[in-house]
Amino acid sequence: MSGFFGCVSRNECVNDVFYGTDYHSHLGTKRAGMAFYNNNRFIRSIHSLEDGYFRNKFEDELPKFGEAQMGVGVISDCESQPITITSHLGRYAVVTVARIDNIDELANELLDKKMHFAELSGSDINATELVAMLIGMGNSIRDGIELVQKKVKGSCSLLVLTDHAIYAARDKFGRTPITIGKNDKGYVCASESSSFANLGYDYVRDLGPGEIVQMSADGVREVAPAGCRKQVCSFLWVYYGYPSAWYEGINVEDSRYNSGAAMARRDVDLEADFAAGIPDSGVGHAIGYSNEKRIPYKRPFVKYTPTWPRSFMPQNQKMRDLVAKMKLLPNEKFTKDQKIVFMDDSIVRGTQLKDNVVKLLDAGVKEIHMRIACPPLIFPCKFLNFSTSRSTYDLYARRVIRDMEGKDNLTDEMCAEYANPDSPKHKEMVDIMRKHLQLTSLKFQRLDDLVEAIGLPKCDLCTHCWDNSSYME
Repeated sequence: MSGFFGCVSRNECVNDVFYGTDYHSHLGTKRAGMAFYNNNRFIRSIHSLEDGYFRNKFEDELPKFGEAQMGVGVISDCESQPITITSHLGRYAVVTVARIDNIDELANELLDKKMHFAELSGSDINATELVAMLIGMGNSIRDGIELVQKKVKGSCSLLVLTDHAIYAARDKFGRTPITIGKNDKGYVCASESSSFANLGYDYVRDLGPGEIVQMSADGVREVAPAGCRKQVCSFLWVYYGYPSAWYEGINVEDSRYNSGAAMARRDVDLEADFAAGIPDSGVGHAIGYSNEKRIPYKRPFVKYTPTWPRSFMPQNQKMRDLVAKMKLLPNEKFTKDQKIVFMDDSIVRGTQLKDNVVKLLDAGVKEIHMRIACPPLIFPCKFLNFSTSRSTYDLYARRVIRDMEGKDNLTDEMCAEYANPDSPKHKEMVDIMRKHLQLTSLKFQRLDDLVEAIGLPKCDLCTHCWDNSSYME
């Protein structure tokens, strides 16, 4: 997904940006970067996270940023950023949380204007550079940001560091969040609020969909008002968000408790010895299930990652499988002859879950009841880098539907029947998954229960990957 952090202060802010960005490490696995404005110049640094942690990569570089009082940082799940650019608007740095569905179209439009791209993401156009170039086509920073919001199909929230302020702009439908905090020295803006308390900032407010603000050490000024239509990514509460984060006034961990409790209320006849979560993102859902069902919560799986960077995966498939297995350790004290109900956030490809089930069977578990905290992922995401880097049929549910239908080309109308939890085809699909995964039982969260667990009206949530419902323009 990616996440960013920006700060403007009357004092030095390098450490706040460093630690504030680090608090977003759960949101990205590929690249990280920081940019500061100090002594009339921009200073930038970018590193790969595929072989190490953010802190280890940047800590030794902090002195080179000096006593900067303005800066931005980003943990990116895709391209290298921040991007620094010089245009008729002056020099500025840009960080984004974005998924540009029409990036080829926009790139060709700029190339036709005889513009060029200096940075690539692999062999592809760097999306953040494209955004920076679009901003430079405006008559002002505000005008350029509004051009981005108008042209980008998908989603794009961004920060722009200039020589006098930071501009923050939320995606036009609010799919990805931006939250503002303050102390007596200045202001911060971030994808998540989790860092605020430990860094000494108080929460102020969230930006609205499409809202643009200018942030200085003296205050936050609205540059463009929020729009009326909102569709926040529901997966922030299911999986992406850190447990202590708040989005739209709703705490992530609390919504996961609610989600697990909803699953428990539908398991009237299930008898299990205890509830457990697949670490880490299934834990909150499992605690909610345990509390509602009034059965113990235990940890038959523990995660061991001290020697493994969270994003590290060898290039060799055999070694990747081995590393994935090494990270999760079964505890036979809590597995032998037990009936366990497990909660996990989602099933994407199904391979990791199947490996975990095999481990449990080998550890002597008698019954494995799997509960998934969201509906089946049937429609590839168009708005975040969640399922978009994979082929359509890398989605487990989509593969099962293809095999059931005997067709490679599935229409949305065809898939809609499988998305309906009350349809015979949905039930058949889930039963095929259960048998393939060697589970005693398998249930997915109903979408109406998930919406209630989050606590926002469905019209304010993006639920596209489950029911193909979203604002597209």
